[in-house]
Amino acid sequence: MKFVDEATIYVRAGKGGNGCLSFWREKFVAKGGPDGGDGGDGGSVLLEADESLNTLIDYRYTKKYLSENGEGGQGRDMTGKKGEDLVLKVPVGTTIIDEDTGETLGDLTQVGQRLKVAQGGRHGLGNTRFKSSTNRAPRQTTKGTPGEERNLKLEMKVLADVGLLGLPNAGKSTFIRSVSSAKPKVADYPFTTLVPNLGVVKVKKHQSFVVADIPGIIEGAADGAGLGIRFLKHLVRNRILLHIVDMAPWDEVTPAEAAVIAVNELENFSPTLAEKRDRWLILNKIDMVPEDEVEERCQSVIDALEWEGKVYRISAISGAGTEPLCLDLMTTLDEMKDRLLEDDSAKEEENNIRALIDEEGRDRIRLLRENRRRRGQEGDDDDFDDDDYDVDVEYVR
Repeated sequence: MKFVDEATIYVRAGKGGNGCLSFWREKFVAKGGPDGGDGGDGGSVLLEADESLNTLIDYRYTKKYLSENGEGGQGRDMTGKKGEDLVLKVPVGTTIIDEDTGETLGDLTQVGQRLKVAQGGRHGLGNTRFKSSTNRAPRQTTKGTPGEERNLKLEMKVLADVGLLGLPNAGKSTFIRSVSSAKPKVADYPFTTLVPNLGVVKVKKHQSFVVADIPGIIEGAADGAGLGIRFLKHLVRNRILLHIVDMAPWDEVTPAEAAVIAVNELENFSPTLAEKRDRWLILNKIDMVPEDEVEERCQSVIDALEWEGKVYRISAISGAGTEPLCLDLMTTLDEMKDRLLEDDSAKEEENNIRALIDEEGRDRIRLLRENRRRRGQEGDDDDFDDDDYDVDVEYVR
């Protein structure tokens, strides 16, 4: 199935129902009075992240989405029915942008996360609302307001643990075929990868991670050349970037030059992404380099990049060196998750401690006041200012 990562749609929330102009008419009731009910609110439009979706292709064919209008009010003080909200399912990792203003409205990164993109119109008021002691038979009503409407741009960013970065024919697709069950196209010419590919790498039982392969970038990609810049945004969410360098290039570009080109384009696209701490250097096709030139070529790449991080020498086509690399990736990803959990636990514990300290501090102040009352030394509450409270809190700690 073709990978679709962008779509533009039009959404419009429902109009609020109009208020009703009505008077109570009943036999033997001379002056029943006003009984016009309010209208119903219009339905809103919401987007919801759904883990069962992995493409925006449905939004390429249906462009217009309208939620339900609210019904008008009725006599006997009956309120109109509220319009149903329209919930549109999108893949996890979808960014929603207002096409007209360029404003980013939200980012759906978790399953079940919702974002309201168009608010339904407000209901109109019936004439009952305008009844007063001086206006016993009002004929005023209000109309419901229109719902919001927007032109939205949906961008799906692939959510993966590991992203592959490199020039065309660096061996990214071969690598993902070697370590996972994904079967991206592989050929001996550039730009065989035209759309992102995802592969799940299973290391051990209940231990796996997701790798994202994007089209190769070329020199000038940050200015719009080639295909890779369109998909570089997918690397923003990856925890680890693997910079794959072809050690046996088919053209006249040396491995060191190719490595520098990729890094330069990454920096032009996003300096923050280029400085990503977890970026590993992968020297691929090492088996195609003469043995007496291996060290020299590898060192030339490391020197050109002034590389100080992790370096792996592999052959994606034969699988040499890929197993230790995947094991190290799994270990590092597990450590990242553990650190994240520890950070969350530490924050929760700190919040609990602060709440306890605050409560004990307040209890201490209450005791001090009670003791003063008992001793007949009741003072002004101003004696217990923030300084007293801070001292008590510090003492409890």
